[in-house]
Amino acid sequence: MRALPVRRIATSVLCSALLLGTAGPVYAAAQDDTAREVAAAAAPQAPVPGADALLAQVKTLGDIGGVLKPVTDLLDTVLKADNGQLPAADATKLGDAVKDAIAKVTAAAPKGAELPATPQLPATPQLPLGGAPAAQAPMDIKGDALAALQKAVDTLLKAATGGDVAAVLPAATAVVTGLVNVVVATVLGGGLPVPNLPGLPALPKLPTDGLPLPKLPV
Repeated sequence: MRALPVRRIATSVLCSALLLGTAGPVYAAAQDDTAREVAAAAAPQAPVPGADALLAQVKTLGDIGGVLKPVTDLLDTVLKADNGQLPAADATKLGDAVKDAIAKVTAAAPKGAELPATPQLPATPQLPLGGAPAAQAPMDIKGDALAALQKAVDTLLKAATGGDVAAVLPAATAVVTGLVNVVVATVLGGGLPVPNLPGLPALPKLPTDGLPLPKLPV
């Protein structure tokens, strides 16, 4: 009758050994994973070498997306509305979203940063029919495109809340054109890589060769 307790004790000891034998490696592996995570978090983060220029290009593309979404939301809402008319509250909400997006992009880009400044020309003598062309400030193509887009959006909002149904479609068309101008100005003047997709037409050159020189009389 005493054999049964002995068997039970032996069985319990065996089960405990099996459990410890199974859980031991798991516990050790968990400790190793935790140690690796702590070491990775404590290690200094090294950015990709030479990535600064590419990060600037990524931000430029992100700026385009930040403007595209609110403008297309406005266009989609107006063009699907009854006679292109929106409640004042809806128009204000959509218009504010566009204004905020344009303001963020405008504030992030320094003025005149799109194109290099025109080199200083030497003074020229007074000509019989006038003088040398006045020096021009560096062109801000993207800034001009954003300002024109905001103006077109304001016109569309006015048409969409003023009951002038006939003015909605031309105003919306002007907004689409303004949005395309922003995209093209960003691509051409934002320091992005040149497109290399086969079949694309050649991109026009921006006027970055400086001021025209005056013609002297023969």
